[in-house]
Amino acid sequence: MDVPLWGWGLVLFVIVVMLAVDVLAHRDAHEIAPREALTWTTIWVISGLTFGLVIWWAAGSEFAEQYYAGFLIEKSLAVDNVFVWAIIFASLGIPSKFQHRILFLGVLGALIFRGALIAAGGALVKSFDWVLYIFAAVLIVTAIQMLRHRDDHSNPTEGRVYRWLTRVMPTTDVIYGQRFLVRAGATGAIVATPLFVALILVELTDIVFAFDSIPAIFAVTSETFIVFTSNAFALLGLRAMYFLLADLMDRFVYLKLGLAAILGWVGVKLALHSVVKIDTAVSLAVIIVILAVSIGASLIKTRGQGRHHIEVEKPQHWDEATPEQLASARTVFTRKPLS
Repeated sequence: MDVPLWGWGLVLFVIVVMLAVDVLAHRDAHEIAPREALTWTTIWVISGLTFGLVIWWAAGSEFAEQYYAGFLIEKSLAVDNVFVWAIIFASLGIPSKFQHRILFLGVLGALIFRGALIAAGGALVKSFDWVLYIFAAVLIVTAIQMLRHRDDHSNPTEGRVYRWLTRVMPTTDVIYGQRFLVRAGATGAIVATPLFVALILVELTDIVFAFDSIPAIFAVTSETFIVFTSNAFALLGLRAMYFLLADLMDRFVYLKLGLAAILGWVGVKLALHSVVKIDTAVSLAVIIVILAVSIGASLIKTRGQGRHHIEVEKPQHWDEATPEQLASARTVFTRKPLS
């Protein structure tokens, strides 16, 4: 698939515009209700599906099928990422009205990091075909681990990274609006707010998930353009998906089984790519069926359950800055009062 430079530029422009629209729509801190989250989730999903039609029109059905397969893989794996975010926010006691700003910057960082990782992965695949076997091994091992720990959701705030961060990084126990860094105290030293700690953990968890999801997409296509765009359009809707699904975490009881099956399928497919040629349409159909069965069975198993907030042991609690604290604190660069 030969994509001209202007094609890449146009896609990046569209992504920037979509990010700008999202920022303007959520520039004020507010709690996002399920209805609003559903509306935005629908918008992002339709945008992603529409881009697949553009690929179909411009490059044919085979590349469109590869895009849709990658898009579905990334979307399905992202649900597990969403649940980890919910645990991070619950453990750190981050109020819902401040979570969107954290997730926006987290997704922006994820786009940049994954873009670099995809470029490196694409170059390796083109130069060394044996890299695909490493990807296959990673996917199969990840599928086995996910199957073994299907009832567990790790809490990043209980790990060594979090303890190291809070030990070496000056932090404040007060939330200063949507600020991540402020100058506080008599010395005016720069300190990180709880929102900044949450942002770092969100970014780190996405890096971990990227090492699973990107090899999975390379299992259905070797086209760097398709790998990047399927990742990008799937990531753009993650914030809305979080607010839609975070309170339904306990209802997706069979999701990890489905994700393990998908990773196992694409891992085996990739391992056998030089022996057996499996049509992209078949892979796409398998992914759809696995997702439909795992989600459908989960909803049937947990029917009657409603929404409820994630509960964790010993959640942290932060006070929001008082007017006096806002007046005494300063911005990092201009040193102006926050109030």
